[in-house]
Amino acid sequence: MRQRSLIAITAALAAGALTLTACGSRDDDGGSDSGNGGGGTTVVIGVDAPLTGDLSAMGLGIKNSAELATKIANEEKYVDGINFKIEALDDQIQPSVGQQNATQFVADDKVLGVVGPLNSSVGEAMQKVLDTAKLVQVSPANTGPGLTQGPDWRTKKVRQFDSYFRTATTDAVQGPFAAQYVYNDFKKRKVFVIDDKKTYGAGLAATFTTEFKKLGGKVVGTEHINPDTKDYSAVATKVKNSGADVVYYGGEYPQAGPLSKQIKATGAKIPLVGGDGIKSADFIKLAGSSAVGDLATSVGAPVDTLPSAKEFVANYKEAGYKEPFEAYGGYSYDSAWAIIEAVKTVVEKNDGKLPDDARAKITAAMQNVSFDGVTGKVSFDEFGDTTNKQLTVYSVKDGAWSPVKSGTYTG
Repeated sequence: MRQRSLIAITAALAAGALTLTACGSRDDDGGSDSGNGGGGTTVVIGVDAPLTGDLSAMGLGIKNSAELATKIANEEKYVDGINFKIEALDDQIQPSVGQQNATQFVADDKVLGVVGPLNSSVGEAMQKVLDTAKLVQVSPANTGPGLTQGPDWRTKKVRQFDSYFRTATTDAVQGPFAAQYVYNDFKKRKVFVIDDKKTYGAGLAATFTTEFKKLGGKVVGTEHINPDTKDYSAVATKVKNSGADVVYYGGEYPQAGPLSKQIKATGAKIPLVGGDGIKSADFIKLAGSSAVGDLATSVGAPVDTLPSAKEFVANYKEAGYKEPFEAYGGYSYDSAWAIIEAVKTVVEKNDGKLPDDARAKITAAMQNVSFDGVTGKVSFDEFGDTTNKQLTVYSVKDGAWSPVKSGTYTG
C-alpha cells in the first residue's frame, strides 16, 4: 500500500470542485498541488466525480482519497523524477458532462490517467473518449457489468475497452449476493423491487431479482421511480398493499432515504435493502429513524476494519479533509495508486523518464499491475475487472451503518 505519515504535508485541503482550463499553466488553473514534489516531471491524474449536488458526499470522498494517494507518492518520491498532482472535474451525475470532462482530460497531455467516475452511466459516456486517446481509466465505483464485459455479459463476455479498469466488483456479483443474504440469512420471501431506471440501479435490481426468484423467493411487485422527484407516496402505498416483507431498491441514497421514510409512514414496517449506492451517512440523515434495520451491500470488506487500511484511515484523518472518505474512499485511493504503479513501471523501463507514447504504455502496464492496497490485493482480470470479489452487508444501527456479514457470492 506504501503509505507513510502525512505530518510533513500541508493539512488544509480545498474541498470544492477543481476546474480544468483549456490552456495555460497547470499551476495556475485550479489544479491541486499534491505535495512536496518540487521539480521533476509533473504527471496529472484526472478525477471525475460528482463534486456538487446530491451525490457530492461520495464524490468528494473519491476526490480526496485519490489526492491522498498522490501526496503519499510525492512524499515518498515513489517514482523518481515524477511529481503527481490531481485535477478534479465535477460531472454533476450527468453522462454528457462526464463525456465533456473526458474530452478535457484528453486535451491536456499531462493527464496520464483518470480516476472515476462514481456512476456507471457516466462511465459509459466517458469510456470511448478515453480509450480512443489510450488514456487509462480506473473507476473505484462503477459496478455495471456491461462496462467491462459487454451488453451480453450474461451469455457472452467480451471486453469493451482496453483502457478501462475498476477496483470495485460488479453488480453481477453484488445483486445476487444481496439476494442470497435476504433469502437465506434475513429469511424474507416476498420482495417488492423498485429501481430508478438508471444503468446502475436497473442493473442491480435485475441481478437481485433473478437470484431471489432462483432461490424460491417471490416478487410481489415492481416499480420504477423518477429520481428527480422526492414524493414517493404512491409507490409507498403500492408497497404496503402488496404484502411484501422486504423492499429491494436499485438506485442511490438521495432517493432511497426519502423512499424508506415514506414506505414506513404508510405503516408498512418492512426494511429497505439496497446496494453500495445507498451506503452513505446521508441515507440515514434523509430516512431519519425509519432507516433503522435497513440494509445495504457494498463492495469489499469494511475499510476501517481491514489491517491493510489502518494507515489510509489514519492518514486521511491527519490530512484534515472536511468530508469523510465514504464508501469508495479506499477504492479511490487504490485506483489512483494503480495509475501511479503503472507510471512507475513505464518510467523504470524507459531509463527513468516518460516515453513519448506514455499514455499507451501506461494503459498496457495497467493490465499487470498488482499490489497490496487499502482494500486488499489489487489486480485486474482479462476484462479489466478487479480480482477482489468480496462484499459486505451493512445494517443501520444506532445512527450508523454497521457491518453484518462479509463474504463472496457463490453462484
